[in-house]
Amino acid sequence: MIVTVTPNPSLDRTVEVPRLLRGEVHRATSVRLDPGGKGVNVARALTSAGLDTIAVLPCGRAPGGRLTDLLDLHGVRAATVAIDGATRTNITVVEPDGTTTKINELGPVLTDAEVAQLADTVVALAADASWVVTCGSLPAGMPDDFHAEVVRRTRSAGVRVAVDASDAPLRAACAAGPDLIKPNHEELAELVGRPLTSIGDVLDAARGLRAAGVGAVLVSLGAGGALLVDDSGEHHAVSSPVAVRSTVGAGDATLAGFLAAGGAGPDALRQAVAYGAAACRLPGSAMPGPHEIDLHDVRVVGTPDTTLHLTGAAV
Repeated sequence: MIVTVTPNPSLDRTVEVPRLLRGEVHRATSVRLDPGGKGVNVARALTSAGLDTIAVLPCGRAPGGRLTDLLDLHGVRAATVAIDGATRTNITVVEPDGTTTKINELGPVLTDAEVAQLADTVVALAADASWVVTCGSLPAGMPDDFHAEVVRRTRSAGVRVAVDASDAPLRAACAAGPDLIKPNHEELAELVGRPLTSIGDVLDAARGLRAAGVGAVLVSLGAGGALLVDDSGEHHAVSSPVAVRSTVGAGDATLAGFLAAGGAGPDALRQAVAYGAAACRLPGSAMPGPHEIDLHDVRVVGTPDTTLHLTGAAV
């Protein structure tokens, strides 16, 4: 079983428009509503792949009920912690060329008791898990070391832990020694405190993190694919160019594909990139299923080209 943790879940409303013009009235060409948050997205993709998965998340007032209803609709098992605050709603506006504009709400304020209950729920479920995946932003009232606490408490029980976060929460989690982190290009640059303009720069950053105690580093690079540094070596994978409909959740799909294929090595990297590419072809934050994955469209290189320049790589 894989347990995902989403401290700040959301309802994700995606609106497609012919063109976004500031200050103008727009007519949407399509609208969709998805259960959202990084860990929720990972759980949706893993569930679609047939893996035993449970999503742990706080659930607030009225919007929270809609969120759990949508998870039920997607067949995702959830372990919810009731909170007094209201679950947030995020809005994404997508243009035909794939340009994406996001407006993310801050989310509810959690009490100390609610934070403790969320962590305790994760630890209790981790006893039967092969992976715990703790992801995303933290709501107000939650300390920056929440992901780190999940790492410490679940790894002590012998469970592998993956972290997909950013800024101070990611930095704290790395210090706790997770088995895997999945930053994007920009998040990795912020983490190491320097620009990463080439594959060589990304490799150097990943090597430094592993030397400091992180087990493996999977970096999503947008159109540049993804880079993996783990015990199997250093690998770079890219897919053929895709017609992008939405990039929302593509990084989450990348992580889900990697875990679904075992969570290590070049074969898992190949599936990770195939999942990320498939997500880009879908509307809103829809997660791909196995029938939408094309492994043959992904090329894996065992000796990455360190001179390759990177631009616009965040996913």
